[in-house]
Amino acid sequence: MDRIQSIDIFRGLTVLVMVFVDNLGFVKGLPWWTHHMPPGSNGMTYVDMVFPAFLFVMGASIPLSVEHRVSAGESYSRIWLHNLARSLSLVVLGLFIANAPQIDRQHAGISPGWWAMLGLLAIALFWGVHPFHSANKSLRQGSKLTGVLILGALFVAFRRVTPGGQVAWLDFSDWEILGLLGWAYLLVSSLYLVIRNNLAALTISFVFLCTLNAASTLGWLASVRRLPPFAQPFEAGLSSVTMAGLIASLIIIKGAIARDFRAKALWATGYASILFVAAWLLTPLGISKLRDTPTWCLYCAGLSTLVLLVLYWATDTASVRNTGGIFKTVGTNALLAYMLAYVAYLNPTVFRLTADGTEGLYGVARALLFTAGVLAITVVLTRFKFRLQL
Repeated sequence: MDRIQSIDIFRGLTVLVMVFVDNLGFVKGLPWWTHHMPPGSNGMTYVDMVFPAFLFVMGASIPLSVEHRVSAGESYSRIWLHNLARSLSLVVLGLFIANAPQIDRQHAGISPGWWAMLGLLAIALFWGVHPFHSANKSLRQGSKLTGVLILGALFVAFRRVTPGGQVAWLDFSDWEILGLLGWAYLLVSSLYLVIRNNLAALTISFVFLCTLNAASTLGWLASVRRLPPFAQPFEAGLSSVTMAGLIASLIIIKGAIARDFRAKALWATGYASILFVAAWLLTPLGISKLRDTPTWCLYCAGLSTLVLLVLYWATDTASVRNTGGIFKTVGTNALLAYMLAYVAYLNPTVFRLTADGTEGLYGVARALLFTAGVLAITVVLTRFKFRLQL
């Protein structure tokens, strides 16, 4: 099955914008709309749309991934196990990123820099895929075993000091972006494997997730915070965006309602309009990324639907196919691009390449240069057939 270029380009653009805006966060003296909305505020900027865009395209990829594995002869139970492993891998990566800056050298017996670099090496060994693996099964198994042993040892050794002065293990209060992606992926992909291409049932699931998110925003679910992470009310909002992307994929790419592009465009535009109207009706609940309000989720899902529609028209229709270039390349190796940025964030020496400590247009230029560097390294490594693959 041919890859859907619009999905790869959407994913690649989203990762690169994510790297760019993360760097903009270091820059002083920029307008308010170049940063996340501050705590307690009501509104959203384009920066607040980047994370949900990645959730959306992750959801859009689920039907395509399942179809590919079914066509290869895999059973649905085996596909679910694969999705479970992929979800837990994202959670592990998220915990690694979130905890790396907190390690205490005195109690862990290793410096934060070395802990982070060894962890990144372990990640490359365990999740890395390159041509030597295909040619040598023993090498592939040895790399994975070495990676998991290093990462396991680092997690066992990890110690941090809490604000109260106590020595503690991993901090599970912050899953980081990758961990949140993992829980959303687990919930939505599991629902899809049960419901499959039944649009009515998928829509009911989407409405339920939005309702759960609204109830959480209103404080009605404060007593059920002991639920597993993937079922917590906060995760319902993120999962609703993921489910919105899955439904958009069925409409635009899979043609679940209509086959010709004109009809797909009408249905997709109508779908986006419904999301916008629902977001407007829920405006009294606030528009906030930090509070994960349903209005924020729905506006982002509606906008992402329109972006996917335009990209699909521009890259996957017969008349203007084979476009996308480097963004498509990054989209096929998005985890590598994302982790490359953390090589700099977790290493004090390489961190100097970021936009930290800069101001104004000079800082914007530094952020663009850093993003271009991540893009260039990703493209080179991808062309040498090295990937990070879950």
